Amino acid sequence: MLTWIIAATVAFFIKGLCGFANTLVFNTILTFGTDNIYVSPVELLLGYPTNLILAVKERRSIRKNLCIPLSILVLAGSIPGVFLLKNVDATLIKIAFGIIVTLISLEMLIREFTNTRSKGSKVLLIVIGILSGILCGVYGIGALLGAYVSRITDDMGEFKANLCVVFLVENTFRILLYAWTGIFTLQAFKQFLILAPFMLLGLLGGMLCGHFLNDRIVKRIAIVLLILSGIALIVNNL
Repeated sequence: MLTWIIAATVAFFIKGLCGFANTLVFNTILTFGTDNIYVSPVELLLGYPTNLILAVKERRSIRKNLCIPLSILVLAGSIPGVFLLKNVDATLIKIAFGIIVTLISLEMLIREFTNTRSKGSKVLLIVIGILSGILCGVYGIGALLGAYVSRITDDMGEFKANLCVVFLVENTFRILLYAWTGIFTLQAFKQFLILAPFMLLGLLGGMLCGHFLNDRIVKRIAIVLLILSGIALIVNNL
């Protein structure tokens, strides 16, 4: 249980600071000794209220023209993603997504240091939205989604707001699907209740640190975490 407590505290500290990557940290710490099908439901229950808290906090930065279509596309991808989690060994999918996330994030890091900004592409929006939904449905990992939203938002407040709204919609849908497909168990709910105080402690700590760090520094931390998430997906499945 100590490992679970550490995972929850650290993962949601990162969530409070950057708005995402909690799943990356939580899964990385736990999946070496626990099957993903037991980890994902607990992380989903812990992550749901954190997305709500951050979305409400940054509500003035929500862009409906971004989060609504992206939410619809992510939901479309979540359906096959959940069934992959339930029925398929999707190791190759994780490796492929890891490569995609790493390449996109490296390009983002280069643009960050050259002070260039990407415009939103409708084609890229559709592709990223559906692929992100599959990745969220299988593993609850929003790295690909974070990579896209980071490309087209101006600051961390806007990034967190829109990303967490999409996560909130996706989480709601995935909770229903997990319940319907029998992925949720009584043990998962017990784990959630035990870990919830540590999740809140980590989240508030991350949000507090975010007030004292320069916005550009936080964004670069987020990009580095995206790169690490991609590498972790590749290495853990080779």
